[in-house]
Amino acid sequence: MNYWTLYQYKIGYVLAYVQGVAADEEADDIFCQRMVENYENAPDEEKEDMPFEECLKEWGLD
Repeated sequence: MNYWTLYQYKIGYVLAYVQGVAADEEADDIFCQRMVENYENAPDEEKEDMPFEECLKEWGLD
């Protein structure tokens, strides 16, 4: 096996990985967009009113 063949062999794996990562990010974006839309379209009585700082504390991000 020469170096060019080895390079072509590995580049295929790299491209497949990058495409998979991009697909995962796109799926995440779609999921998040649906979550926002569901929240925005929900009746007001189903929405929680919580200050941002309190939310950070609840999730341990303060």
